Amino acid sequence: MATLRREIRIHAPASEVWKVVGRPEILHLWFPGLANCTVNGNVRIIMLGSGMPLPEEIITNDSLQRRFQYRITVPIFKFHLATVDVIDLFDDTCLVVYSTDADPGVMALVIGGATTGALEELRKQFESGVGPALDAVGINNNSSVAVGGTV
Repeated sequence: MATLRREIRIHAPASEVWKVVGRPEILHLWFPGLANCTVNGNVRIIMLGSGMPLPEEIITNDSLQRRFQYRITVPIFKFHLATVDVIDLFDDTCLVVYSTDADPGVMALVIGGATTGALEELRKQFESGVGPALDAVGINNNSSVAVGGTV
């Protein structure tokens, strides 16, 4: 089993970033390579850009802790658990941590690479104030969220 963790600081309040991260049906709007997502109860079906469906079980969607956890439920994985935490840094910025545990371990490397791109896209949308994920939750470029900055 392998464990990977990626993190990024976003110049936006944690409560605003959670409005996107806590919505499992809009992951495709900030995670590159995904075409669509549907959610039915605790099952999310990710449609990859290749057209292949990827079923996931939603384990945790906790708005108090700002934690989202899921596991991929295809036979190629003996085990998978992903955790996304949005941590308030109390200065109108937040740290978003995307952790992946997987067996076989090589799958953690594959997913870990993809999560880096997802976190960068999330930051890009928030710090520019525009993007499909922000549109989906009603945050627009006139919001105080779009303050810019780099890590």
